[in-house]
Amino acid sequence: MPNKYKPTTPGRRQMAAPSFAEVTKSAPEKKLTVINKKKAGRNNTGRITVRHHGGGNKTKYRIIDFKRQSQAPATVIGVEYDPNRTAYIALLEEESGDRRYIIAPDGLTDGDVVYSGPDSDIKPGNTLPIANIPVGTFIHNIEIYPGKGGQLVRSAGAAAQLMAKENGAAQIRLPSGEVRIIRLDCKATIGTVGNIEHDTVKLGKAGKTRYKGIRPTVRGSVMNPCDHPHGGGEGKSPIGRPGPVTPWGKPAMGYKTRDKKAKTDKFIVKRRNAK
Repeated sequence: MPNKYKPTTPGRRQMAAPSFAEVTKSAPEKKLTVINKKKAGRNNTGRITVRHHGGGNKTKYRIIDFKRQSQAPATVIGVEYDPNRTAYIALLEEESGDRRYIIAPDGLTDGDVVYSGPDSDIKPGNTLPIANIPVGTFIHNIEIYPGKGGQLVRSAGAAAQLMAKENGAAQIRLPSGEVRIIRLDCKATIGTVGNIEHDTVKLGKAGKTRYKGIRPTVRGSVMNPCDHPHGGGEGKSPIGRPGPVTPWGKPAMGYKTRDKKAKTDKFIVKRRNAK
């Protein structure tokens, strides 16, 4: 359960912070961190290409092992908070002394031993080719292309389910409800991603959003017509269009942005919004 506070200030009244019950290590591994330089939403020419970015606490990026290529057994020596993602990360150490980070599945604690390879047990934290995982198992950190590293299902509390295996491919139901075809030689990690209580967190105050590097968003309806399609008019005027649009005039709600000729359509068995 998240930590709740007495209403000593208006910001504290609604705040609900994570309990960090799973976290066992505070300081990150120096050799596995790199400088995380802020861009404030600007590209190489200095123009803002992503709005509402800027400020925020200084962070360092943790190098995560998404590929899990080493098949040597590794012991968990700490579970850490990662400011760059919603999930917690686990620090592993092999007998050779090599250390690496992985996304921490739910239930993984200090002293646990994890394996990677086709002969690994079906236990949280172990990584196997999908061909070696039983149907019905909950998995995360799923590869789309063999050897590229896990790209799907990596956020806190997320889990996909292996639904079927046939004709050299697997059908996997993703957290969104989409059923997708993945090659059997792609790897996946057993279990559900940790920090399940992440969705119960309430920031409580505007400053918490600024700590995350998110700047304020101004409504288009309060702008001038030259600045936004919703702008202009006397008082609180309607937007004057069939539906809301972006500052550049594209539909903002319900508009399909996926390429209608996307080559990966053949791998989608069921859409996430299919009825």
